[in-house]
Amino acid sequence: MATIKDVAKRAQVSVATVSRVLNHDQRVKPETKEAVEKVIDELGYSPNLLGRNLRRSSTYNILVLLPTISNQFYSAIIKGIREEMTTLGYNVMIGITDLDVNVEMKHIQLLENKLVDGIIFFTPQIDSVTLTKFGQMYPVIQCSEYVEGAKLSLVSIDNKQAAYDATKYLIQLGNKHIALVTSEKSYTSSKLREEGFREALREHQIPINEELIYYADYTPHSGIEAAKALLLKRQPPTAIFTISDSLAIGVIQGLKACGKKVGEDIDVIGFDNTFISKFYEPTITTVSQPRLEMGKQAARLLLNKIQNIGSENETIFLPHELMIRESTK
Repeated sequence: MATIKDVAKRAQVSVATVSRVLNHDQRVKPETKEAVEKVIDELGYSPNLLGRNLRRSSTYNILVLLPTISNQFYSAIIKGIREEMTTLGYNVMIGITDLDVNVEMKHIQLLENKLVDGIIFFTPQIDSVTLTKFGQMYPVIQCSEYVEGAKLSLVSIDNKQAAYDATKYLIQLGNKHIALVTSEKSYTSSKLREEGFREALREHQIPINEELIYYADYTPHSGIEAAKALLLKRQPPTAIFTISDSLAIGVIQGLKACGKKVGEDIDVIGFDNTFISKFYEPTITTVSQPRLEMGKQAARLLLNKIQNIGSENETIFLPHELMIRESTK
């Protein structure tokens, strides 16, 4: 097995230079870096990462923890994170938690063992006290979904205001019987979106019909079931606000199956402005989150903590936008 000394000898450089190349030291000349990397490939040299990471303060690895890889919402955020981090020589690793707190705790061990420099949490399940404790010890931030009360840096949008704006738009279209399809899970975002929905109805003197609030999961199948159930209510809705585009797609399918024309008989609004929302039939009116910028800001917040764990926590709420399309009148 090749050693770092073998690489240095063939590349005709010092062991220290090889180490600098492995550590992404910007002081190494490009031609030297290229020569060393070529020899590393030729010899199949693999550094002892654990030993190297224990000896130095930075691994140039960060970990992004996602609840699932099936939700296309995350793709643009990850792109933003990668754009910021890779230019600084960082590797972006992805971990899937399946919303399991035990899996999250195992990933935290990577920080404790100095195998990653920091973690960006999406939808953390760890309680606020424990999460705050980890944030005091290690570079940890929250992105998009977050735990209220946890004292960590975070970037997201104002979910309550976004839902308020979407519901207000449905009211401005003349709707007085508006349904909400939201999540059964205890996400902060779903709770805030329901609050925004209710507040918009109250401020416009529209009675809140609890029969028109349907709790589901985030799948299109659940959206189909929601649409069919809502149409059977004593006072069926003339508009439906859903808290995700995947739910909106299911709702639209369910309404079509029942003979309803979306955007004419009934209005539908989604949330997230995922790729499919502008290509679906009909195209979906939805709340757009600045996902690429969210990823870039998440990277910046994490870098601040990597550089200074004691730096002040930041809370960033980026602007949202209502994208008007064919699923509303």
